[in-house]
Amino acid sequence: MKVRALIVDDEPIARAGLARMLSTISWVECVGEASNGPDAVAAIQRLAPDLVFLDIQMPGLSGIDVLRRAPVRHVVFTTAWAQHAVTAFELGALDYLLKPFGPERLAVAMERIRSALGEPAGGTADRLGEALAQGPMTRLFVRQGTAIVPVPVVDVAWFEADGDYAIAHAGRTRHVMHVSLNRLEARLEPARFARIHRTAIVNLDHVTAFRAQPGGRLVAVMRDGAQLPVSRARARTLRALGT
Repeated sequence: MKVRALIVDDEPIARAGLARMLSTISWVECVGEASNGPDAVAAIQRLAPDLVFLDIQMPGLSGIDVLRRAPVRHVVFTTAWAQHAVTAFELGALDYLLKPFGPERLAVAMERIRSALGEPAGGTADRLGEALAQGPMTRLFVRQGTAIVPVPVVDVAWFEADGDYAIAHAGRTRHVMHVSLNRLEARLEPARFARIHRTAIVNLDHVTAFRAQPGGRLVAVMRDGAQLPVSRARARTLRALGT
């Protein structure tokens, strides 16, 4: 029996290219396409596909919003933007294809998909519920060259805001993450990570001391040698923890 696949992408060229590549795979049947979020929801509900290739940034509804309204068991995210990788893997995506991708990269994904389709597993709806429960993250997914690799959260000494991005400092490595510090803070374990400034969150296990500076200011001294300023409001909170 063939796997019934739905392609969802707002770019006609991207839809056509993926459909063409899928047509060469004997065990896959493309049963439909959608070009925006609302149409994707309707197509999923009407066609009940086994597998959805889902763009994330689309008119009407994002790919994540589509899954909220019409959960599917198996999904592969396709996007030109790496910043959605964290969410995608938290939702249990079978793969995350960064555009532009070709037949070789798709072939790797399809082998993974073929294996997963043969195994009983909870659906994306269950994983979506877990992700939306806002439990603490245990790992990050970061871009390294053409790969996306996991980094244990406990290995991150501190997070730094850089505009709308966050930078994770782990050892001598800096990982740029396409997510805001505020959003990241909501997914970190509060007993381990503390917001010390609007631009910094520290892993308390990597803090060697909070030192007073002239004028009463505090700095967090990190194991990696960094000295991070603590805002006055956060300093009062930290002092209260010690009473």
